[in-house]
Amino acid sequence: MELLPKIFIGIIAFLHLYIMWFEMFAWESRGPKIFRNFPKDLFPKTKALAANQGLYNGFLAAGLIWSLLIGDENWSDNIALFFLGCIAVAGIYGALTADKKIIFVQTIPSFIAIALILVS
Repeated sequence: MELLPKIFIGIIAFLHLYIMWFEMFAWESRGPKIFRNFPKDLFPKTKALAANQGLYNGFLAAGLIWSLLIGDENWSDNIALFFLGCIAVAGIYGALTADKKIIFVQTIPSFIAIALILVS
């Protein structure tokens, strides 16, 4: 894997670590600022659900970080493509069900990273 795809993967992994932190530990404080279209009384009620989502985002970040640590280029690319595909699908679903801006935060960067891997 060349440098540019690795940079994109690193940025996406960092973003998902941030999402993990936000959903697991700052849902009630940051949530209302990020999801302004949700009623404020929803955040305390959904804290456990958000933490569960956060854990999944942590797994996605871990998979991308793992892909960067694999020495075999083909294996590394395949692992990265799998986790980027998962993130892209999750982003599409999130945009359809929660907030449209998720497509710009998750799906588009994942598609760019996928394209960079495939052309490298």
